[in-house]
Amino acid sequence: MRAADDADFREFTRARALALRRTAYLLCGDWHLAEDLVQNALVKLYRVWPKITRRGPVDNYARQVLLRCWLDESRRPWRRRERRDGVVPDVPSPDPGSGISGPLLRALAEVPPKQRAAVVLRYCADLPAAEVARVLRCSEGTVRSQAARGLETLRGVLEHSTERSA
Repeated sequence: MRAADDADFREFTRARALALRRTAYLLCGDWHLAEDLVQNALVKLYRVWPKITRRGPVDNYARQVLLRCWLDESRRPWRRRERRDGVVPDVPSPDPGSGISGPLLRALAEVPPKQRAAVVLRYCADLPAAEVARVLRCSEGTVRSQAARGLETLRGVLEHSTERSA
């Protein structure tokens, strides 16, 4: 890689790493895994950096790579969680910098992966439906339906958790 491309990549990483980390956290709900996902995504971006920068801005591509890293990681056998009683023994406290409350993060963890990706990218990353469709490689209608179903699941989980605590 040329020195100019290397410098451009470092600048991109400095500018976008925190936003990518926050998006990864909203997808997976674990700061350590979020850091691993961002690192994996940045390694993959580095490999193709000269090619992708010729085509224009790389933010959408970076989110797409991050999303693919998360989906790949969630499919790995050792990431499957065993639930016997429905109670998690240790619940990590949310990072105050995430801007998301603990109950919302726990509810987001209950949303299926593709719906969660649509909700996070659409409403947390504040992307228009067209950009989310490009990242998810689907139609805008699919994004809207997945986001709507994800929001409905979120509402159901949050209502159920408030009923249990009341």
